[in-house]
Order: sequence, then structure tokens, then C-alpha cells
Amino acid sequence: MIQEYLDNNDYYVTSDLALAATISLWYPLEAIDRTNPYKSQFMFMRSENLDELIEAFWRNELKVNPLAYFNQLKNIKTRLHE
Repeated sequence: MIQEYLDNNDYYVTSDLALAATISLWYPLEAIDRTNPYKSQFMFMRSENLDELIEAFWRNELKVNPLAYFNQLKNIKTRLHE
């Protein structure tokens, strides 16, 4: 199943936990690739708006609710360790 995501350019893949938590506030996390035991990859369906969100993240232009971010980070960590 994970190979389908990796072979498809319709998905954005990142190993950055902070970025994945931020993205998942707006977009569902489609899958987590755990094939590398040292670095998991988080996969999101790619869209034009997603690319804009990622650029805003790296430019430090996003404003998020701290509690929502913290809860989302916990949710992703839970999924990561399932």
C-alpha cells in the first residue's frame, strides 16, 4: 500500500513532524511510511492549497491555535507509534 503513495506524485511526503502536525490541522494524514526504522514519512494528498500552506509554514507566516497544534501533534505521535 505504501508503495502506491510513493509512486504517485499526487502525494506530498515529509519526514518533518512539526510540518506534518501543521498540515494535518487542515488536511488529513493519508498514511505513514515506516519502512525506514530511523525516519518515518508522513503522506498527504497534494493540492495547490497544500503547497501554499507548506510555503507559508517555511516562511513562518502561519498562525495556529496552540492547543489545536499540541493536540494534533499528540494525535500524529500516537499514529506514528501504533
